[in-house]
Amino acid sequence: MSRIGMVVATQKEIVPFLKAQNIEVYTYKNKGFDVMEFKMGGNEIVCVRSGVGEIYAAAATQLIISEYKVDVMMNFGVCGTLTGKIGVFNVVLIKGVTHYDFDLSGIDGLPVGKYPDEEIIIKTDGNLRKIARDFMPWLEEVVCASADKFVSDEKTKMYLSETFGADVCDMESAAVLLTSKNAGVPCLVIKAVSDGGGAEEYYKMVHGATEKYVELIKGICDRL
Repeated sequence: MSRIGMVVATQKEIVPFLKAQNIEVYTYKNKGFDVMEFKMGGNEIVCVRSGVGEIYAAAATQLIISEYKVDVMMNFGVCGTLTGKIGVFNVVLIKGVTHYDFDLSGIDGLPVGKYPDEEIIIKTDGNLRKIARDFMPWLEEVVCASADKFVSDEKTKMYLSETFGADVCDMESAAVLLTSKNAGVPCLVIKAVSDGGGAEEYYKMVHGATEKYVELIKGICDRL
């Protein structure tokens, strides 16, 4: 049995996942966050709705790690696509994340996105990705560009794709991954594409996109 922590930004990203499970969910507040505890696949799950953005996501991740002593961290939710390679409603496995608005270049010459003790592309846990691929071998592994910005313009999308080799973007995965790595907790990130970078498309597609990763999340939990 494992204790699994999950960080999800919004209620829209959690509801389809919970509705698909025939489980009893214990919901309460902790340090201002909505916490949901339940069992799945013989594992104990602690799921926190963080709110949107890297700061909230980092705080929620640290709360789970510090207070619930989890063995594994997962971040799932929706993302935007940066290229024509990944279409709307596709589920992708994030092999690495770049925090593209982290910039020390003006003080020490490091490339944009480079933390002193990390690579520009910060890798998610290889063993967890293997579990996901064994369950769904057709999953594409991609790089996610993450920062506190909803990307909607073509110029930024092209920059992220060409500079970092990213195919998708979001606003939480860098925080969850970096916080987990700092604490020595393996981390997996799974995303469903809800839009191509426009707010109108996001609001129209977000619910349908979230339904696409339900089976994958459950399959991974059953195998941990």
